[in-house]
Amino acid sequence: MLTGRSAELLAALQQTFPTWKCTLDGDQVTLVYGRVTNAFRPPRRSPSLPEMLTTLTEACTAHGIQRHHPLPLRGLEDAELTFSAVQALDPYLKHTQHHVHAHGFLPQPVVRFTGERDEHGALLPGFATSFVNVSIVEPIATVREHATLIDAWIGVLSRLGFHAQHLTISGKLPVWHRAAVAGITLRIHHESRELGDAVLLWNRENPSKLATDIGSGLERMAWLLTQRDWDQVVYGTLAEHVSLRVLDAVRTATLIVGSGIDLAPRGPGNAIRRLLRREVTCQGSLGLSRIVRWAHAYWTGIAPLPMPWAEVCRILDSELLDYSATGAAWPH
Repeated sequence: MLTGRSAELLAALQQTFPTWKCTLDGDQVTLVYGRVTNAFRPPRRSPSLPEMLTTLTEACTAHGIQRHHPLPLRGLEDAELTFSAVQALDPYLKHTQHHVHAHGFLPQPVVRFTGERDEHGALLPGFATSFVNVSIVEPIATVREHATLIDAWIGVLSRLGFHAQHLTISGKLPVWHRAAVAGITLRIHHESRELGDAVLLWNRENPSKLATDIGSGLERMAWLLTQRDWDQVVYGTLAEHVSLRVLDAVRTATLIVGSGIDLAPRGPGNAIRRLLRREVTCQGSLGLSRIVRWAHAYWTGIAPLPMPWAEVCRILDSELLDYSATGAAWPH
């Protein structure tokens, strides 16, 4: 029998989504809108990622959720790099303080080295080392507010073209614990593929410090909406000429260096140094100008990078040439 926050969340979902079919199988809850009346069809013209971001911003504003500037990429507290929009709530959620770094609708460039990979080490479709985590992150007073924000997010998704009849909300209701924070995670699927998640969070020592983190990756949204190949969605025509592993590495390096983080023997600068040396092999000797210009333009479309693309390119090219000059063998 469900108790505590698990029971609260189930009741809140049932109250907030009365027309959805709610099924409980043990501790697994599943909500579906109902009978699918129309097959999903991607838009006739695939929107660009900046266009999608504009639509998300406008839809969130219509629900009273204001867009906030992203966090700096250099990680806050003990994190080397920003890896999730929910880090904006760390003072409130982890340390029970009254303030947050940001809240509302947050399009946050992030870096994660944990993407799922195949047996050869290549990232699987749907995963990238750097991406835009688009999320609603808010301190809340009640579990019902969390369910209400999930409902608002479903409305935001519909503005993009993800209609409720093709969505499923599901997850295990038992509480998970991680250091100072506890939570319950629900997954949002579009047809059979994961679109994002909705996480109810609270401080373990002070459960009144309650928060919500609902969102997805902008690139993943575009992938599922347009039904195009992942490499085309993320890398465009460059994917026809350059290895996806190189593109992922340089795209991430451009974000980090363009954000003003220096390459270094330790810390976030060393993380990107390792990534470049592992993935960018012969491409490095040919120069990275075209890829860096493309990546810099992409990230600047989300939030302006303080370092111009030409300086980013100079730094990355110098790093690869210096490494090559040491006589170190390029990894395969």
